[in-house]
Amino acid sequence: MMNNIRIRFQYWIPQFSLTHLIGKLASVKARRLTTIMIRLFIKYYKINMDEVLHTDLKYFKTLNDFFARELREGVRPITEGESVITYPVDACINQFGLVDNGKIIQAKGHNFSTTELLGGDAKLAEEFAEGNFATLYLSPRDYHRVHMPCDGVLRKMIYIPGDLFQVNVLTSENVPNLFARNERVVCIFDTKFGRMAQILIGAMIVGSIELVWAGIITPPRGNTIYHWNYPERGNKAIALKKGKEMGCFRIGSTVINLFVKNQIEFDETVQNNTHNAMGTSYARRKVQKQ
Repeated sequence: MMNNIRIRFQYWIPQFSLTHLIGKLASVKARRLTTIMIRLFIKYYKINMDEVLHTDLKYFKTLNDFFARELREGVRPITEGESVITYPVDACINQFGLVDNGKIIQAKGHNFSTTELLGGDAKLAEEFAEGNFATLYLSPRDYHRVHMPCDGVLRKMIYIPGDLFQVNVLTSENVPNLFARNERVVCIFDTKFGRMAQILIGAMIVGSIELVWAGIITPPRGNTIYHWNYPERGNKAIALKKGKEMGCFRIGSTVINLFVKNQIEFDETVQNNTHNAMGTSYARRKVQKQ
């Protein structure tokens, strides 16, 4: 009964107005009050401050500054090896597996299509047909910066407007097409594993999605899908090494990775509902049978 009320509330609540308000509040420089709020946030979510680069809370002028906090060098070592793909974020695995007939598992009894996820681009979705996917959920306590799971050259970015449902187990199991209906930014890279998509999913009270090459993508928000194309080589090419930062969330949400068919296989350690650290191995190049 209570879960039904919570889900209905997701539909009734003014998602954009609330997110805008929270974003404004999280950007306010309130000095001592900001420090108190950050301290309460740390205590409530049990954040490990030993990992954080700046431990003096006065360093963070706003709540958003703290949400996008940097970690000390070396606390997230990147697993080496050209055949190794690493977690791009500190996150819990929501689902992972094969793209089946153009569908991705959201939760038991719920699927969504890669075409919808990629903003209706059927040609782009076809590149990931029968490929692999992984959905990685960031909780409010997690480190909110997003890194590269492998070396890549950026070829395309797509901003797709949408809803702002909360992203958690309850909504995954009860809101159809959750990840394909929420606001998102799709980044397509050329890699040694073929095309790879790294998709940053927005959610209620996620203040913004920011990328290192483009700055803040959301907000402002609208109703138009925007496309950006990038060169493969030359001075304007954007090439990022494995483990390098590619963006961040202000408050957490979800990252989805897509890989093309027969290029990667997940490590045996990968399991749903397990929390993993950015930089550790979660997949590798698939050994081709002779």
